[in-house]
Amino acid sequence: QVQLVESGGNLVQAGGDLRLSCVASVRAFKVITVGWFRQPPGKEREFVSAMGWNGGRVIYADSVEGRFTISRDNAKNTVSLQMNSLKAEDTAVYFCAARRPFSVVSSARGDYDYWGQGTQVTVSS
Repeated sequence: QVQLVESGGNLVQAGGDLRLSCVASVRAFKVITVGWFRQPPGKEREFVSAMGWNGGRVIYADSVEGRFTISRDNAKNTVSLQMNSLKAEDTAVYFCAARRPFSVVSSARGDYDYWGQGTQVTVSS
């Protein structure tokens, strides 16, 4: 079982930056593939970014490529999402997600087994 707790959501002006963090309560965090998803108001949850369990492969949604950066600190069981040059369309509840150990990186929501409760990011234009 993996428990995930996000933090860092806030209200920010367009063009600003924000950093989200997610702490995982699991013994072998280093073998867990982790990802970030978001759910804009009135829309379905969508993929943002993911990083493989070995830290080698990273993928991004086209809408955030070049602006967002995912990273992980295995010593602290933490995955972060640095969000720069935020736009109004980035407004959403952001969710941290994790796959079972040794799973490959994926952008498919259904491939993720564990989810955090979400943190609200609001970008004012």
